[in-house]
Amino acid sequence: MSGALRSTQLPLPLVRRGKVRDVYAVGEDRLLLVTTDRISAFDVVMHEAIPHKGVVLTQLTAWWLMQLGDRVANHLLTADTEEIIGAVPTLAPHRAEIAGRSMLCVAAQVVPIECVIRGYITGSAWKEYRATGTLAGEPLASGLRESDKLEPAIFSPATKAESGHDENIAIAQVIGEVGADTAKELERLARSVYEFGRATAEPRGIIVADTKFEFGWHDGRLLLIDEVLTPDSSRFWPAQQYAPGRGQPSFDKQPLRDWLDVERHAGRWNGDAPPPPLPRDVIEATSARYRDAYFRITGSALDLAHLGLSQEPF
Repeated sequence: MSGALRSTQLPLPLVRRGKVRDVYAVGEDRLLLVTTDRISAFDVVMHEAIPHKGVVLTQLTAWWLMQLGDRVANHLLTADTEEIIGAVPTLAPHRAEIAGRSMLCVAAQVVPIECVIRGYITGSAWKEYRATGTLAGEPLASGLRESDKLEPAIFSPATKAESGHDENIAIAQVIGEVGADTAKELERLARSVYEFGRATAEPRGIIVADTKFEFGWHDGRLLLIDEVLTPDSSRFWPAQQYAPGRGQPSFDKQPLRDWLDVERHAGRWNGDAPPPPLPRDVIEATSARYRDAYFRITGSALDLAHLGLSQEPF
């Protein structure tokens, strides 16, 4: 399918390939983050890519960082394709691979903690709470229902897993890993960005149920790195359909999760690699969800022509 990029091969040293991003070194002090259209579900990367997914994640991150301004320092130098090529001329022949989906960033020393903020109880937090009444072993108020709002929101750090699920951990473990001062600052910064994101999304009809941030050290200060408030790093719920006591529809890979659901569709997939081939309608629906999230948050449709991309994803 044209318009979908599963992998990149750029003339730069490859630092790593994650589930979604290919990261390249640009000299000693910069990184090029290329967000592909790879998609995973239940910790397995699908064979098919989702058209324009990587562009949505990149452009939405850049939009949020612009809105955040000086609230939190970040690693982004530019997400403009022409500026990236101007800074790294060897990328000129690879314009089609990087257009709209790349960020040139300062290289930061990554803090090995996922800074998760939970404004509502859902996902792994709900699973643990339902079983034990706790989150990362710490007791929560009794009587919570699935998707109930948490007041105040909970700072719920997790391990950074290269594969498989991140695991919720207690604050004491974070302090043991990075020290009390850094742990306190990580929480302050994560809460600040989450509250800004929640306040920005609310009048647009979107609930930011939870989200995760990554930070890294550069020149003695913590920078916000990687992606920010995207459908991959956050749960976005349509406010008009919110009803506690059940799971909520979301602006992300939900069509893919629903189609793959092992319990609901026995025999379609056992949950292990390799995954089954995805039908076209599932790919189209998932792509549409990502683009809809971009539109609802920014107020503008993704301008593919301006980014030098095909208007037709398939």
